[in-house]
Amino acid sequence: MPKIGNIILPDFPLLLAPMEDVSDPPFRRLCKLHGADLMYSEFISSEGLIRDAIKSRQKLDIFDYERPVGIQIFGGDEEAMAMSAKIVDAVHPDLVDINYGCPVKKVVCKGAGAGVLKDVDLMVRLTKAVIRSTNLPVTVKTRLGWDDNSINIDEVAERLQDIGVQALTVHARTRAQMYKGHSDWTHIERVKNNPRITMPIFGNGDIDSPEKALEYKNKFGLDGMMIGRAAIGYPWIFNEIKHYFATGEHLPAPTVIDRVEAARNHLTWSMDWKGERVGIVEMRRHYTNYFKGIHSFKEYKQRLVTLDDPEELFKVLREVEEVYAGYQFV
Repeated sequence: MPKIGNIILPDFPLLLAPMEDVSDPPFRRLCKLHGADLMYSEFISSEGLIRDAIKSRQKLDIFDYERPVGIQIFGGDEEAMAMSAKIVDAVHPDLVDINYGCPVKKVVCKGAGAGVLKDVDLMVRLTKAVIRSTNLPVTVKTRLGWDDNSINIDEVAERLQDIGVQALTVHARTRAQMYKGHSDWTHIERVKNNPRITMPIFGNGDIDSPEKALEYKNKFGLDGMMIGRAAIGYPWIFNEIKHYFATGEHLPAPTVIDRVEAARNHLTWSMDWKGERVGIVEMRRHYTNYFKGIHSFKEYKQRLVTLDDPEELFKVLREVEEVYAGYQFV
């Protein structure tokens, strides 16, 4: 079983990816409920934490029912990363994760996220600064390299392990690919098979079904896998994969009632955590995913993304439950 510091994970754990504007406490709570073994906050700017930016500070909120849970930070300045690690340490997550994988231009342009893949020496210095500033286990999430001509994950893995990184998650694309094209897990397999590597190695990229999860588990021999976009609006994927691993059979697909319950909980917890107005507005991006595949849903979606009153929203969800009871997904 993989171990990160004192955290002992189950055999072949399923991790929830840290996703900006998605992996907040309400969403994490749903994924934990449906089988996620280790979760992370949305990524947090080290400079934002130091400036006491409200949005960055709010992302530090974690709850005991989520554990084990990590807080992920990013940045390109050693001092800022060290200071932010101390701030993170004070809220007592189970680990600190460093993001060297975000491909978004506004992050990369600041010499952070996947931008650090161009300078492994800088990556090592930034990581050392974090490790020296926290008592928590430090892990890293990154990509294969900047582009196909500069895949350097082998060097990255060895050098990060040498300075004390305790687990590595690799998104099996380069920065140049962004989220397009196919992920190539053979590079992660090579890292895992390196006799020098003893820390857990987790794979990420394109896991969107129990069949693919089992295929990749058997084919690449990693310690676990991280699931991102496939969990948005579909937190059931974690338990579905676990059930398929154990039995070779599929769990019944979530019904409309299951989907309404998830959306209702997500909305309720969002309002509880963010406040009524913000919780309602930020929940709007999720309804399409929860009710994906339901025919003639446009009218209900329109009401869900425009209504501002919680009772009216819950009424629409009850209506969806009644109108589509027994609906068969194809």
